[in-house]
Amino acid sequence: MDVMVQLQRQLVDYTASLFNEGFLDEQFNQLQQLQDESNPDFVVEVVTLFFEDAERLLNEMTIALSQESIDFKRLDAHVHHLKGSSSSIGAQRIHRVCISFRNSCVEQNVEGCLESLQQVKQEYSLVKSKLETLFKMEQQILVARESVF
Repeated sequence: MDVMVQLQRQLVDYTASLFNEGFLDEQFNQLQQLQDESNPDFVVEVVTLFFEDAERLLNEMTIALSQESIDFKRLDAHVHHLKGSSSSIGAQRIHRVCISFRNSCVEQNVEGCLESLQQVKQEYSLVKSKLETLFKMEQQILVARESVF
């Protein structure tokens, strides 16, 4: 049972660090509250869909910014979509970078857009890694709990 308490403490501390470091916000807590016994993988499923969507959008943005003539309206639509998606799962840092990215789109600032794209990709990588770690920790607790009972 000691191992279980230690795993749970590590999960609580790690989750708190994600909030303290600004990776997640209250929206993530609300997402977790929607999960119950009838749908125990709800958060993982929603976040996995976010990962798939974000990767597609990042690819679209990269392609848009590599064109000779950049369609800033289309680029802005992709950024707006990612901003909304990241907000819906509580990925606060991605959301924040998307705000400045959209400003660069409105200003048709190619350099600003390229810089913002790199920042979004970096924040996305960090959030994805952090959430995957969080989900692995939750899985370890489930496995430990099953071995106790």
